[in-house]
Amino acid sequence: MSQSGVSINPDCITKFNELKLNKKIKFIIYKLSDDYTEIVVEESSENGDWEVFREKLVAAQSINVKTKKVGKGPRYAVYDFHYDLASGEGSRSKITFIAWSPDDAGIQPKMIYASSKDALKRALNGIATEFQANDEDDIEYQSVLAKVSKGLA
Repeated sequence: MSQSGVSINPDCITKFNELKLNKKIKFIIYKLSDDYTEIVVEESSENGDWEVFREKLVAAQSINVKTKKVGKGPRYAVYDFHYDLASGEGSRSKITFIAWSPDDAGIQPKMIYASSKDALKRALNGIATEFQANDEDDIEYQSVLAKVSKGLA
């Protein structure tokens, strides 16, 4: 359980293990349930197209529990990121955890997501790298490639 009291649905771990071990799933997007009590799998996909994944994060929405208003929403995501080394020494694969929290998302969802992130990360064994993204530029392919590869791609 997280600091915020949010629990993690067992399917979150099951899907992550499928991504890690079977290598068929390329990304998983996690969200908080509408009542903010549980982290659940929103979507998983075998499509490794970065732009498709990116658009799903950008389009994510959350409901403010108090006001019932729908607005931009934070998400957690895991992406199996593949890249070639610039030195020509082959390719690499890194399971990357992304905490997506757009600057223009509501305060309540951002606070709950921030206080629940570590519990999910601890439950997902095998994450190679992680980063926080707050605007669309943070999740441009070249920007993420530089972070994940540490400049070696």
